[in-house]
Amino acid sequence: MRNYLVLATILLATACALPGGADVGNRSYQVTAQFGDVLDLVPQAAVKVDDVPVGRVDTVRLAPDGWSALVTMTVNGDVRLPADAHAYLRQSSLLGEKFVELTANDTTKPPLRNGATIPLSRTNRNPQVEEVLGALSMVLNGGGVAQLQTITQQVNLALNGNEGNVRDLLSKVDALVNHLDAHRDDITKALDGMAKLAKTLDDRKTQITGAIDGLTPGIAVLAEQRGKLTRMVDALDQLAKVAVTTVNQSRDDLVADLKALQPTLQQLAAAGQSLPKALQVLVTFPFTDAVLDDIKGDYLNVYLQDH
Repeated sequence: MRNYLVLATILLATACALPGGADVGNRSYQVTAQFGDVLDLVPQAAVKVDDVPVGRVDTVRLAPDGWSALVTMTVNGDVRLPADAHAYLRQSSLLGEKFVELTANDTTKPPLRNGATIPLSRTNRNPQVEEVLGALSMVLNGGGVAQLQTITQQVNLALNGNEGNVRDLLSKVDALVNHLDAHRDDITKALDGMAKLAKTLDDRKTQITGAIDGLTPGIAVLAEQRGKLTRMVDALDQLAKVAVTTVNQSRDDLVADLKALQPTLQQLAAAGQSLPKALQVLVTFPFTDAVLDDIKGDYLNVYLQDH
């Protein structure tokens, strides 16, 4: 047992101080990457770009948040990386050593400066062999397989005898999907319109809040007057009932009066323009406008004789 402990100590010390590494030149710069999990990454591990060694790992330490790791690397100064570079934890082979791979997505952006930090959002790692074997072990030991068998049995029981209904349901679902796909432009426009409406409402939330606050006193008054409003509506309902009853009861008399007026109205309509002319002569009788034009002088004497 002691020999195994000594061997493990020697291996750990060797892993923590790997000799050699890429040539970083005289104009090297340092970059720090924040990883959620660095596994067994050690100092002096390789730093690569497109599988070409360009640097080495200097230190691996715990981040101030206590949940992530900070990996400080030295990179050859001739390697130009953009400011939005990504860092990934890779493995040289199935059981090989770990290394950090830096990717240059957009070389047109400003370069990554000395002392820059690649945040946690731009770092990641590959699944480990242990994790894959552990997941496979859970499936092979009955976890996933047993669940898959149960699901298959339940699906068979549900479909047994209902094939026609399921086929009809699938046909309707297919028709629905095709209909939605045919109107996807309209749906997109509707969603865009809703987004614009939501943005407009958000921009005017102060005015909307003010309007709602202004309505509050009025709503309170309406709530206080609810009893009176209810009585008023009931009174209007009674008035409407009385009016309807009165009209129904006087309907025959009203129809008879209108029929009696019909001849008079017909004669007035037949008189046409004669009635206004007759009224014009009546107010000036016996000296109408036509007679006055035929009289000479300023005075007119009229003699009336009673027979």
